[in-house]
Amino acid sequence: MDPFKDIRPYADSEVAQILESLTSNPSVLKALMGLQYPSAISKVPFIKFFVKQRLISRVKTIHTIDDYQQVFKGLMEKVVQESIATFSVDGLKELNQNDSHLYISNHRDISLDAALLALNLYQSGFKTFNIAVGNNLMEETWASDLFRLNKSFIIQRSGGTKKEIYSGLSLASQFIQESIFQNNDSIWIAQKQGRAKDGIDETDPALLKMIHLTERKTQSIADYFNSLKVVPVSISYEYDPNDQLKAKELYSSESNSAYVKEKDEDLRSIANGITGFKGNVNINLSKPMEFEQQDDYQTIAEKISDSIISMYKLHATNFAACNLLKINYQDQTAYSSTDIEEAEKVLQDRLKNLENGARSKLLEQYANPVVSKLQLS
Repeated sequence: MDPFKDIRPYADSEVAQILESLTSNPSVLKALMGLQYPSAISKVPFIKFFVKQRLISRVKTIHTIDDYQQVFKGLMEKVVQESIATFSVDGLKELNQNDSHLYISNHRDISLDAALLALNLYQSGFKTFNIAVGNNLMEETWASDLFRLNKSFIIQRSGGTKKEIYSGLSLASQFIQESIFQNNDSIWIAQKQGRAKDGIDETDPALLKMIHLTERKTQSIADYFNSLKVVPVSISYEYDPNDQLKAKELYSSESNSAYVKEKDEDLRSIANGITGFKGNVNINLSKPMEFEQQDDYQTIAEKISDSIISMYKLHATNFAACNLLKINYQDQTAYSSTDIEEAEKVLQDRLKNLENGARSKLLEQYANPVVSKLQLS
């Protein structure tokens, strides 16, 4: 019996059945059309038929997870080519290709944070990793199927009784342990639940407790996390295609009005993140961290956060936001005044359709990484 059957990535033997289900699902076609075509084109007669036939043709070449990853690799290379000005990854030289790692990353984009790192690892001869995804994104079965085809596993963080959620977290902890120590598969997981919509990168100690659940009675906190070979990952985008959506949500939450997500909002955020222009994008990786015996969850969380913040590559937009919010960054920038002034113009243009309160929330998304770095120094 497979204890992870309901949460683990799909196996090769399951690919054909899952793809057959996906290609016949109208919601999948609708999502693909939203990614590939503007709304006006989506209304052209026969366009759905064309998209479906193209999808069926592509699916015929996919028989294994590796085949699917090859297709996904091509899609990601297209994303980099069409929506990113420059893409750089630093720190791979610190890692052993033969080791499994626990990548703990800051989180800006629902799908791209992990996907961009996986693309670079694949291109550099590293094995890709299993990706932790919260069940809050799995409102539709087909969405879960797409994630699990792409080496994702599901963590039940919500939607059940306390006992059910604890059981789900325990199962995820067991899956992480088995992946790393028995299968030599790496894991990617965000440093806290949900994206850092405010631009503040903090590691949640509760995440570390969840990871340690399986071994909490047999190994100390430090010993277990040392054995996992924790690699902090810091990703930064010059422009966030979802910055306005995030600002509206933050403003709504802080003004004591309950923010209610629209139907398919997460899926639209995924589409915006994939297709929207991101400017320059950088990923920095630390060498595997070493923790001391006295380190508790809080201390380890703070050390991971400090590593992520220190590696975070700042862009002209970050300093431009500081200027617009009148935050003094003490001449910490290597960008010219011209670069920052141009970035200010872009940010001011993105503020136009927002309420006054939401405008400051958008700017804070870009300014807070600078503030966090200043607090470290």
